[in-house]
Amino acid sequence: LISGVISSNTVLPILEDFLFVVEDKKLTIFSTDLETSMSTMVDVEAKESGKIAIPAKILMDTLKTLPEQPLTISFDEKTFAVEISSENGKYKLAGENPEDFPKIPVAEDVTEITMPAEALSLTIARTLFATSNDELRPAMTGVYFQLEPDGVTFVATDAHKLVRYKRTDIKSEQPASFIVPKKALNLLKNALPADDTAVNISYNHSNAFFKFGDVNLICRLID
Repeated sequence: LISGVISSNTVLPILEDFLFVVEDKKLTIFSTDLETSMSTMVDVEAKESGKIAIPAKILMDTLKTLPEQPLTISFDEKTFAVEISSENGKYKLAGENPEDFPKIPVAEDVTEITMPAEALSLTIARTLFATSNDELRPAMTGVYFQLEPDGVTFVATDAHKLVRYKRTDIKSEQPASFIVPKKALNLLKNALPADDTAVNISYNHSNAFFKFGDVNLICRLID
């Protein structure tokens, strides 16, 4: 769900990792490329707390080869060695120092709006195709969200075609506008459930935060 965040040609090796954080029998997994961050949570059986950074590609490739079965993941917080035990045998990976993993932005001084997942999926589907890939004009590489007390409007353009999509069933008490990057919306599109699960969208001057179920997506807004 969150591996799409990780880009292959990154400058910082730690950005090629997932951050695993175990606390109170819950495992939270983070991924980030500094612009977009995503996390998800699962219930696990664990006696202790701890965290480790694990290389994403090696981990994903290992998990793909395994049939559906219980896995035991153990790691050493001093040497960062990771061991995955399955019915077929053991896999040893070299983890990395979790303290090197970038800090994930926290929602501070945010304004919130709630939207059904189905409506957000439809919005993305109707606007994303019209965004531009021209990095010299970054504002066109995202979708413009305009929130008003009488409804919300979404706009996308690549200077050849322009889409404006309005909804009057979703309202925002405080007027606001911001541009959400294409990558974040693509990740959202793939992660959103196909029902009316409420998606909490909060935003401040620099980031947008999307939360639904156990999934969090944070992205830096385009100026």
